[in-house]
Amino acid sequence: MIPSSFDYARPTSVDEAVSALASGGEDAKILAGGQSFIPVLRLRLAAPSTVVDLGRIEELRQVTEDGDNITIGSMVTHADVLTNALIGQHLPLLTAATDTVADRQVRNRGTLGGALAHADPAGDLGAVAVALDATFEVAGSGGRRTVAAADFFQDYLTTVLGEGDVLVGISFPKQVGYGVRYEKFNRMAQAWATVGVAAAVKVEGGNITDARVALTNMSTVPVRATAVEQALVGKPANAQTIEAAAQQAAEGTNPTDDLSAKADYRVHLAKVLTKRAVTAAAGI
Repeated sequence: MIPSSFDYARPTSVDEAVSALASGGEDAKILAGGQSFIPVLRLRLAAPSTVVDLGRIEELRQVTEDGDNITIGSMVTHADVLTNALIGQHLPLLTAATDTVADRQVRNRGTLGGALAHADPAGDLGAVAVALDATFEVAGSGGRRTVAAADFFQDYLTTVLGEGDVLVGISFPKQVGYGVRYEKFNRMAQAWATVGVAAAVKVEGGNITDARVALTNMSTVPVRATAVEQALVGKPANAQTIEAAAQQAAEGTNPTDDLSAKADYRVHLAKVLTKRAVTAAAGI
């Protein structure tokens, strides 16, 4: 199917992009990697007045180190996440989750910022952002602001991004001394996650001193598994501790029934995958 007609803007700076969105009105849309947006256009599920292509904005393609944080531009592709030395050294959980995203072709075009802004609850990277307390830099008509990952995701396919906002980058605290694992269940290779679990665990002196666990596709937004974290921290890093903690994985979630799985099956998967992810991250 052929998309409906639209105006096209290709700015070279974030300010120009914000201006183009304002000029395009409420029906203007952003094009990042296009792996979700282009199919929507072709099916005419969206009919934007203006498409603002971020592909020429160099600022959005940078990966920078700033003290204890790594900041990744929103237009950095999944493939670049997997090969970037700073990300590989300091953000192994993000690397592990990105390696499960779709296939090689999609990873070469799709972007970190685009995936997070799309906010599909079955997407793998939102759970990583929530687990690691990432912060999002957003530019709009009122200037730039930062938003915590816990506040960024609002509902199904919905974030705090307004009609005139551009996601500039995502800042992740460095993971120092953590073991990590991303566990994902899907029905076929390259498919969306039926359920996923992102885990980063720090073990010192035989005890778990910090645990960060978040779930994919257990609600309309990524969910921090706080009950699991609380059951782990301060306890011995052994199979008994992890088994007991994993049984609380579904607390505070709201899984849905769909063609991929029933809600009760998702609850079961969350417990099983949490046990696997935490066990691997703790090095047991």
